[in-house]
Amino acid sequence: MQDNNKDDYEKICFVCRRPESVTGKQVIMPGGMNICNDCMQRTIDAIDRSGASGMNPADLMNFMNEVSTPNNTPSNNHAEDNSENQDDDGKEDGSTDGKNESDKSLGSRIPNIRFINLADMAGLQDRNRVKKKKDGEKKEPVINLKDIPAPHKIKEKLDEFVVGQEYAKKVISVGVYNHYKRIASDIKDVDIEKSNMLMIGPTGCGKTYLVKTLAKLLNVPLAIADATSLTEAGYIGDDIESVVSKLLAAAGNDVDKAENGIIFIDEIDKIAKKRNTSSRDVSGESVQQGLLKLLEGSLVEVPVGASSKNAMVPMTTINTKNILFICGGAFPSLEEIIRERLSNNTSIGFNSVLKDEYDNDKNVLSHVTIEDLRSFGMIPEFLGRLPIVFTMDGLSEELLAKILKEPRNAILKQYEKLLEIDEVKLEFTDDAILAIAKKALDKNTGARALRSILEEYMLDIMYEIPKDDNIGKVTITKEYIEKTGGPVIEMRSN
Repeated sequence: MQDNNKDDYEKICFVCRRPESVTGKQVIMPGGMNICNDCMQRTIDAIDRSGASGMNPADLMNFMNEVSTPNNTPSNNHAEDNSENQDDDGKEDGSTDGKNESDKSLGSRIPNIRFINLADMAGLQDRNRVKKKKDGEKKEPVINLKDIPAPHKIKEKLDEFVVGQEYAKKVISVGVYNHYKRIASDIKDVDIEKSNMLMIGPTGCGKTYLVKTLAKLLNVPLAIADATSLTEAGYIGDDIESVVSKLLAAAGNDVDKAENGIIFIDEIDKIAKKRNTSSRDVSGESVQQGLLKLLEGSLVEVPVGASSKNAMVPMTTINTKNILFICGGAFPSLEEIIRERLSNNTSIGFNSVLKDEYDNDKNVLSHVTIEDLRSFGMIPEFLGRLPIVFTMDGLSEELLAKILKEPRNAILKQYEKLLEIDEVKLEFTDDAILAIAKKALDKNTGARALRSILEEYMLDIMYEIPKDDNIGKVTITKEYIEKTGGPVIEMRSN
């Protein structure tokens, strides 16, 4: 951060790392360091106990000024200590060194203290800074009600980037609109609760991409956390509060912006209760219990500029009341729980169902209930704080083909732009696109498989095309994808 913006940030005590709003007015030491009155008093008390009781605070400041001058660097003092070891008089050639005598006099005034150059530490206290809250300043709202697009407009924007998932886009558009409308409007007679969401869908269906696109469209801070790294406080791993500190970092350490952001916790299914275990469940049910206060809304003390709390990191308080939490997970064995529940219905009479009716249903997750999630291992208190539960469809061959070519950032468009730089036109036939989608469907990893397949087939083309400047157009065919032929290459016409 540049010096002309330092007035916008609070001073941080170099010793205790507390901001000025907590410690009160701080003393600016030589070298640009800030020290609070408490730490300054403890330093003076320590000097008194060490035998320098005759030094008052004014003498201490003069002494610190002398130590922080460029001539009194640690390296020089260290070199002079070595020279003293070589010669009892502190001089190798018998000459008088005034600088050595000056340093010795400093050491004699305060014994058992190793001198450092405070100027070398300038700037260290500015690594993690907290935005200053100015008193009396009229604060403009972070979220303006007029700037919030209507749900149908949010969905229209999402349609440009995300193919399919119509129900999911509709639910998330309404949920986000209601959430930020709740923040922006000043409603006092009714307390509107948060619209936290739980997103369920198979791997590669676009859960993370949907949330990323949403945050970009709304221009709000977004933090993406992985639930697999979270553990109960006191154990190896990330604390629960680390998800909030990531949001603070995404907001540029601006607390007001962070308190209106979005936190997406991925792999939420990995913190389900462990079954048939006698050991302490520090990364399962304990994490769910720890997330309860964040989801509902509470004051959380988080480190600034770091993911863990320690003595060298300043702390700040964030209210999670207006932070929108979106949890997502694949829940791999949830489908079996749903099928078992659906198959246990009566098999006699008008409401009877075949036991294998749902075995081949790719969208069986759409039948999920809260009871199914409890059977999976999610505790009821956690589910109660996620009122909006919706599922995302598994990707079919047709959807994968659309993902290849229709979105604004479609993979095929990316390759076309890359070859366009070499003045070569790239085209894919419809049969080739369907063949790629079929191969991706067989991998059973969703849309992530499309990129890996294209990388494999485009490797030779991207390598060979720049060799010949006469190539003007390359057409990828179904035969090339099925390895029964090659791409069609057209030369430039003179």
